[in-house]
Amino acid sequence: MNPPPPFLKLSAGGGRGYWEVPVVFEDAHLIAIDKPSGLLVSPDRYDRDRPNLMRMLLEGVEGKKPWAAARGLDYIANAHRIDFDTSGLLMLAKDRPTLVKLAEQFGNASPKKTYLALVSGTPPEDEFECDLKLRHDVADPARMRWARDGKKSLTRFKVLERFGGVTLMECRPVTGRTHQIRVHLLASGYPILADPMYGDGAMLLLSQLKRKYRGKEEEEERPLTPRLALHAWKIELPHPITGEPLVIEAPLPKDLEVALKLLRKHRSGR
Repeated sequence: MNPPPPFLKLSAGGGRGYWEVPVVFEDAHLIAIDKPSGLLVSPDRYDRDRPNLMRMLLEGVEGKKPWAAARGLDYIANAHRIDFDTSGLLMLAKDRPTLVKLAEQFGNASPKKTYLALVSGTPPEDEFECDLKLRHDVADPARMRWARDGKKSLTRFKVLERFGGVTLMECRPVTGRTHQIRVHLLASGYPILADPMYGDGAMLLLSQLKRKYRGKEEEEERPLTPRLALHAWKIELPHPITGEPLVIEAPLPKDLEVALKLLRKHRSGR
């Protein structure tokens, strides 16, 4: 029997989008995927017709699409979510008992989640944390804000590399609030690049890095970070069924990998 494909071919139908979602880990109980930026995990509460990952997965299982049939799947569910703009790791259960165990783990914040972010600014310290309480903004429920009456939130940050005004950060959310990393970085003075909601949306450009940059006059320069520069990189947790330690990683997507390569080339040692 041929092995199942290393990616899930998903279509929203009706010309609304097509995705090849890489599988980064799989066994009899779990699938861990590398969700692309720009794809919702769950249905949008305001626009139910927007393409979302779980609807496409469930339709694939019910319709016995090749990626699902090759795995003999008759069940798939998520125990956690990541933002629309964020790329990276998402854990999926292949059966109900696994979902229940995963949901328990994510509910009590036992999995160790690590994100990578490119931020604006240069923290003087190598490690710091932010514990501002968070709640939804009454004026704009899609946004989160820090408030005394918010829910307890804690994120730990570690500087990995500094590039003269841009920094690669390791972000470890201890709690799991909506937009937690983004809000805590903004509050700390280091908004994530290309974040229009919790920053000024500024994108990294090659012309900012390369001294003798010459672009084509008739073309607008394409940004190195065209989307939120945040990636769900690693999850460490006990396997929900066997209890064995499990460490899963999703490699940096091509856009962030290229941005880092050029930062290292043109701003190394500054």
